[in-house]
Amino acid sequence: MEVMNDDLAALTARIDRTNELLQRMLAEVAKTPSTHAIFVDAGYLYAAAGRLVAGTEDRRAFDLDAEGLIEALIDKARQIFADSRLLRVYWYDGARRRIHTTEQQSIAELPDVKVRLGNLNANNQQKGVDSLIRTDLESLARHRAISDAALLGGDEDLVSAVEAAQGYGARVHLWGIEAPEGRNQAEPLLWEVDSQRNLDLDFFKPYVSRRTAAYEPAAIARPAREEVRFVGAQIAAKWLAARGREPLLELLPGHPYLPGSVDQDLLVEAEGLLQYSLRGQADLRRALRDGFWEHLQTQY
Repeated sequence: MEVMNDDLAALTARIDRTNELLQRMLAEVAKTPSTHAIFVDAGYLYAAAGRLVAGTEDRRAFDLDAEGLIEALIDKARQIFADSRLLRVYWYDGARRRIHTTEQQSIAELPDVKVRLGNLNANNQQKGVDSLIRTDLESLARHRAISDAALLGGDEDLVSAVEAAQGYGARVHLWGIEAPEGRNQAEPLLWEVDSQRNLDLDFFKPYVSRRTAAYEPAAIARPAREEVRFVGAQIAAKWLAARGREPLLELLPGHPYLPGSVDQDLLVEAEGLLQYSLRGQADLRRALRDGFWEHLQTQY
C-alpha cells in the first residue's frame, strides 16, 4: 500500500511539473504578438483601381499616390488585425530588366515597404511576379514570421501561393478592389483564402486622379464575354495547327485549369488579338479559358 502511495505521489508530482511547464509556455505565447504582412500585386492594383476611379487601366492616364495608399492599407490592416503588429508591406511590380522606375524607387524608399520586381516584356506584361509572391508568402509562413497575410490581388496563379502559406499555418486574407462590372478576382482564388473583403471607390478615390494634360489615350471599348470566348477558341485552333495534337492532349487531364506558363501564353496572345488588357478582369479571363477549353475538347 505504501508503494502505491509513493507511486501515486510521484505521478502527481510529474503531472504538476507538466502543468507548470505548459502554463509557462502559454504565458510566453501570450506575450508574443501576432504578426501580419501586406502583399500587393501592383499590376492588379493599377488595373482595377484605375478602372474604378479613372475609367482606364492605362497607367499613363492617371496618377496614383502610392505613399498615401500604402498608409491607408496599413491603417486598414491595423483595424482588422487589432492585436497584431505589421512586419512590412511587400509591393510586387514589373520593370524592364528589373530596373526600378523613378516611381518604384520612391516606393522602395518608404518605411516598412519592400519592393519586389518581376520582368516587364515588350507587351508591357509582367513576368515572374506571381512566383515572387509565392516565394515570400511560403518563406515567411514557414519561418513563422507571420501569422496572417493580407493579399491584394486577383490572379488565379496566386492560388499556389495561398496554399503554400496555409500549409505552414498562416492565414491568408484576400483583399479585392470593387469592380464596376463583373468580377476582377478569379473564383479559384476566392475559394482558397481564409477570408475576403472588397475595398470600394471611396477608399481609392483620394489616391487616384486622372491626368488632364499631355496624354489622353483613345477610348477602348471593353470586349464582350462572347468576343473573348471566341478569341480563346481561335487561339486553341491556332495552337493545334502549329503545335500538333499531342502537346495539347497533355492538357486535358488538368481541366479546367491550365499550367501557369500555358495560361500566361494564352493571356498574352489574347491581349494582342483584342488590343485590350485582361489584367484584373477575372470574368473575361474565365471566358477566354472557357473558349480555349471548349474548342480543345471538341477536337479529342
